[in-house]
Amino acid sequence: MKMRVLASTKVGYELPVQEAVQFSGTEAGFCYMPDDVDTLLAEPEEATRKRANGTMKSGHHSVFGHVSYNFALEEVPKIMAMILNNEKVYQTSEKSARYTRMTPSEQEKALYEKWIDIFSEEIRKIYPVSQENEKQREKNIRKKAQENARYLISVFTPATSMGHTLDFRQLNYEIYWAERLIEKETDSAFYQLLKPVLADFVETFQKYQVKDINTEVKQRSFSLFADRKREEEWGENYCTNYLGTFSQLAQAQRHRTISYEMMLLEKPRYFVPPIIAGTKLESEWLKDISSLESYFPQGMLVWINERGTVENFVLKCKERLCGEAQLEIAQQTQCTMQKYLNHTKENKPEVYQYLLPYAKGARCTFPGYKCTKPCLWGAKNALNRKF
Repeated sequence: MKMRVLASTKVGYELPVQEAVQFSGTEAGFCYMPDDVDTLLAEPEEATRKRANGTMKSGHHSVFGHVSYNFALEEVPKIMAMILNNEKVYQTSEKSARYTRMTPSEQEKALYEKWIDIFSEEIRKIYPVSQENEKQREKNIRKKAQENARYLISVFTPATSMGHTLDFRQLNYEIYWAERLIEKETDSAFYQLLKPVLADFVETFQKYQVKDINTEVKQRSFSLFADRKREEEWGENYCTNYLGTFSQLAQAQRHRTISYEMMLLEKPRYFVPPIIAGTKLESEWLKDISSLESYFPQGMLVWINERGTVENFVLKCKERLCGEAQLEIAQQTQCTMQKYLNHTKENKPEVYQYLLPYAKGARCTFPGYKCTKPCLWGAKNALNRKF
């Protein structure tokens, strides 16, 4: 096999849109190349441009995926990050809301600060004895308190920073999908808040839009928002439904081999962190988080549909069934595993046997898995913890 570098990302350089189109026209030439690569690269620019224009209109858009842009984004609302991250064509490095202090609106901030202190006190009571010094122990307790308190922060708060890489085709698709969603007629409070976010996205990236790329040919749209409920299925492929928070869904999206969709509930419901569930603090928490209903806090429950293959579910288990994972997604993954086992034991024994080695608990019990990180919980308590 021979190799040559045709193009690569260059730090500090922004590829002009016309050069992106021209390069895509060159890539399109591979599909119809009568001679060799050198002949293709030496052809007149007009011929390359003509081919690029033809593929724009025909819907042969894969050639435009060879050009990528690396963006550094700041003050991104969590919901916009979730919309982008639910598409499979991207690379992203996103600031964690689990361990980063947030700066929301005054109403959110007051409750957020209040509950950081409450969670810190509750976590401190049961934080395992370890070899950490007191300063490090307090730092870790505070991080866990922030992880729980961030359920109060709106998904529309522009608090996320991220490095995000998109190819030229996908970027054009997403601009078009955002424009189309903005045009959607709806009285939904959620969509009324979402539309300005989408408009900001369009305005920010509009200079990269090439109107001649006929995105309508593909009949696609953002994949995050479900348009119908789905029945559960269990076998080599699976489909399951459950309630989870915006925060959990954002975590789950990192598993790009699995498909996720969401729908809002008709009547708002909220997640109660296990550290306070069943205590006198639960009612106070529900009162506070429900007062933020119009903000759509990250702790609001949504209907989530998850679909994938059994192999990719096991890959998810290898990351999420762990004492270091977000507690909500760890416990939800464990519930899905149990449902998978219950539905395949009699009807799909081969699938059942495939899952069994990964059904004993935390990932440190998995065959061949060797953990290299220090752990507060160990295999016994990793999934039974309260924070």
